Amino acid sequence: MWFSRRLWLILIAALIGISPGNAADLVTPQPGPAPEEKGIWGAIAFSPVDGRHGFFWGADKRTEAEDAALKHCENAEGAACKVVEVFRNHRHWDDDDGTGFPYEHCAVLSLGGTSRAGTPFWGTASATTRREAERKALSLCGGQENQCEIREWVCT
Repeated sequence: MWFSRRLWLILIAALIGISPGNAADLVTPQPGPAPEEKGIWGAIAFSPVDGRHGFFWGADKRTEAEDAALKHCENAEGAACKVVEVFRNHRHWDDDDGTGFPYEHCAVLSLGGTSRAGTPFWGTASATTRREAERKALSLCGGQENQCEIREWVCT
């Protein structure tokens, strides 16, 4: 015998003791308020087609840092700018916001030679130290094999 999805939800709700009015809650989670993202935010925007980039750090909100980095990249005449790295630092040592987004105080952009496709080799990374961020970014770029060098770095 065929039952509609709504009817199935009502039957299941009745079996486990939920009122039929709340049966939809089994399928559709209700969105709650977004948690506050604490810290001092920074971002790197990069245009992989032409190697142009933009940085921003010191923002109170993540979106503010992303928007500013994109604007800097576009002002540098980047043809296809996109945010490729977001990082943050503690504003206060006890400001963990519970989102799980790490407090990595440094970010790095590494650029190398040009690939066969005509685009630059590149890598970005964030880490708790400049040295670790540089190591990661150079590795993601392809290291000495791709003539990668640190182009920009920032630590908040």
